[in-house]
Amino acid sequence: MTEVTREELEELLETLESIRGRHTELITVYVPEGYDINSVQRQLEAEKSTAKNIKSTATRKNVIEALEKIIRHLKTLKKTPKNGLALFSGNVSRAEGQQDLKLWDIEPYTPLKSRLYRCDKEFVLEPFKEMLEVSEVFGLLVMDRKEATIGLLEGKRIEVMQKMTSGVPSKVRAGGQCLSPDTLIMLRKETKKIGDIRKGDEIKALNLSNNKIIFTKVKNKWKVSKEKYLEIRVRELPWDIVASDDHTFFKKENGKVVEVSAKDLSKGDYLVNTNDENEIFERDVIKIEEINKKLGMIDIETESKNFFANWNLVHNSSQRFHRITEGLTRDFYKRIAAEMKKIFFDMPKLKGIIVGGPIPTKDEFIDGEYLQTQLREKVMGKIDIGDASESGLKELVEKSKDILEDQERIQEKRDVEKLFESLGKKPDITPLGGEKNREALKLGAVEILFLSSKLDKNLIKELTKMAQNIGSKVKIISTDTPEGEQFYNLGGIGSILRFRI
Repeated sequence: MTEVTREELEELLETLESIRGRHTELITVYVPEGYDINSVQRQLEAEKSTAKNIKSTATRKNVIEALEKIIRHLKTLKKTPKNGLALFSGNVSRAEGQQDLKLWDIEPYTPLKSRLYRCDKEFVLEPFKEMLEVSEVFGLLVMDRKEATIGLLEGKRIEVMQKMTSGVPSKVRAGGQCLSPDTLIMLRKETKKIGDIRKGDEIKALNLSNNKIIFTKVKNKWKVSKEKYLEIRVRELPWDIVASDDHTFFKKENGKVVEVSAKDLSKGDYLVNTNDENEIFERDVIKIEEINKKLGMIDIETESKNFFANWNLVHNSSQRFHRITEGLTRDFYKRIAAEMKKIFFDMPKLKGIIVGGPIPTKDEFIDGEYLQTQLREKVMGKIDIGDASESGLKELVEKSKDILEDQERIQEKRDVEKLFESLGKKPDITPLGGEKNREALKLGAVEILFLSSKLDKNLIKELTKMAQNIGSKVKIISTDTPEGEQFYNLGGIGSILRFRI
């Protein structure tokens, strides 16, 4: 068995489409690439048993013999051909009571994805018709910071190529480092409880590079509930600081200031703190008590990454989580780009790539140049969607209809413009009309053949076959654009030659 070409498949479909059974006795079998041929045989043997229940003697005989013909053919194969296999069998005689049992076995020129068994009055040809419609494919990506799905649009069929997850936590602040609402925060001219602090307030912090007091803006604020917390008492300070056990403090160790979680503090550790006169001290911890009781707490984010709470220097918790999250996100973008390169880089029919996702995410991915340059240049559009799963691919295709249609029209317009440009500059290698182009095809001179889709179907088939026999490219031009209509009005047949004749 040898695989059929696109043109041979078109001719076979014309033949198969013209056949009609007198009853439901025409058998269609599609075996996708990589599928076990023995499983197909077993299924058809079971269908033979079912067919014995058909009431009409003639129909029963025709169905069983068609199945047996397919089964005998399958037994000659060691495995499914590389692109899959389609089998069509049945009585094609038009005369009542006569039998003309035929079998067609087809290995297509491109991988077959469909798996099907059908007994009907006509053969099922839709999978092959869709295949013939596909001259190009489009890469699809839907993504957010947590997951991504890479897909392929081939004709009307969407295939999932890869699913990925990032490991980026969906909530990096909930349950983060936080303090009691009564914790005192120093502003320029007053002191407030952290529960009363607002975004935009300027609060006391420390520039760690020069050990100088600064005032930093509060960027955000959250309420958090904790099941337990720590009460930490520092020598000479008037109030304990109440913090979650993961809140980060700054302590002096071997002459250096280092970060330490509250749960890792010990009595005798020296914490960095201040006073109302903005002096910097290191005072020791004299008591740490764990309280197992639920408490509503506050978390804030500042520009300087730290601030003073109850006179103790503490870390800007959200910034730490933000750094972790951003690192995981960048790694995820790199993995997505690497997977897309693996799937799409050497795909000859890849026409373009469409990316969908929330507004910041997809833009970060494309603008951050994570994609290899050749693939980034193929990005045709970015669509705002919120679903990064398999169903998101369907939504992406639905919302990209205009992009896909415009792309086809644009390419077709460019093809015709190329022909017209050659006609204007080099008319001696740009013949128009059937007679001149038929002669050029016979001489092997045609580089690109242009044919209007409104020409007679048989003429298109004939000239296409002549062009392909000499390795010429063929461009079928619709009349959906003004340029395509103009080309048809000029006769609908033209070419750019390899050499003058």
